[in-house]
Amino acid sequence: MAEGNKVGFGIFHKVLLTMVLIAVIPLVAVWYLNYLNNASQIAKNIDTHFNQGLNNLSQHVDGWVDMNRRMLQQNARLPDVRSMDADRQNPIMKLITGEYDWNYLAFTVDPQGQNIGRSDGKKTRYYGDRVYVKQVLDGSDMGKQVLIGKTSGKPALVMSVPIKNDSKELQGVLAIAMTIAEVSERVTSTRIGKTGFAFLVDESGKIIAHPAPELRDSRKDLSSNPDVSRGLALGDGKLTYLDERGQKVISRIKQTADGWLLVIQQDYAEAYASLDESNRNAVLMLVVTILLVIVVSMGFSRRLSQPILQLTEAAEAVSRGQMDVPIEGTERGDEIGLLANAISRLRNSTRLAINRLARKSKAQKQAAP
Repeated sequence: MAEGNKVGFGIFHKVLLTMVLIAVIPLVAVWYLNYLNNASQIAKNIDTHFNQGLNNLSQHVDGWVDMNRRMLQQNARLPDVRSMDADRQNPIMKLITGEYDWNYLAFTVDPQGQNIGRSDGKKTRYYGDRVYVKQVLDGSDMGKQVLIGKTSGKPALVMSVPIKNDSKELQGVLAIAMTIAEVSERVTSTRIGKTGFAFLVDESGKIIAHPAPELRDSRKDLSSNPDVSRGLALGDGKLTYLDERGQKVISRIKQTADGWLLVIQQDYAEAYASLDESNRNAVLMLVVTILLVIVVSMGFSRRLSQPILQLTEAAEAVSRGQMDVPIEGTERGDEIGLLANAISRLRNSTRLAINRLARKSKAQKQAAP
């Protein structure tokens, strides 16, 4: 009896395990392939969204800088500006600041760095030590520097171009100082979800535009930021890293035509929230399916193992000489029925053999003297 129970127990669990594996392996494979496909699609969507935002911002920033460059170059070719005479230059300087609202100062500098003309009428000063002046005096077609404006106390951009005579000889430098509120607003208004934002830094890694006023107004140096350091070293790219909050962040980096860096970043958890949700739903469905398969398999395997266990017990009883044990399942038309009928025939054959042996033994006893 104990051996029969072991047989039944083994069949039950083998059938159960087989049915679970048959059901679960395809489901797990489908879930995994679906997960990979969703992750790939979401990554493509993130790339598309981020890159589109970066391209739009880059075009705006490049267009804005180029517009001011062209304006400077056009004015630098005017005879009154090329004269390097303050009385002739000053009306042009005032016209520049009057026509372009974001320009709060226009001025000229001679090759020795001394201020000549000014739009604000203030006393001239020495500008030869300024980066944007040195860049032009050293031969660059344009100089630029982002700094904190003394008047506004906010980041400002100073741009400069060379003033040349008809012989293409350097006569001096024409420069404008301008607010970057328009550019800054365009960058800082870029939002992606709840955690995504954009910021702009100059070629040294200092902030030009950032959603955080305390960082923007102090022109914080972000050269150690993973995005900025990567962008300064390699240009365009993308990163995934842990930020100072310990949050996983994804970002895309693009370099503008003038060497500034635009960065868009978003918390990884928010960016991939849809993947996590679909993955949770898929896992939940997988677990429910496994439970259903186990319940159905238990019922099915019990129906399969129970008759086998009964036939095993009947065969053991026959082997012990119990010929009156009932054989269940002989009426079935499946393999279990075939086995039941075989055991029934075995029992009948065994009973006949035992009866013959009994009669023979009795006859031998009676014939003995």
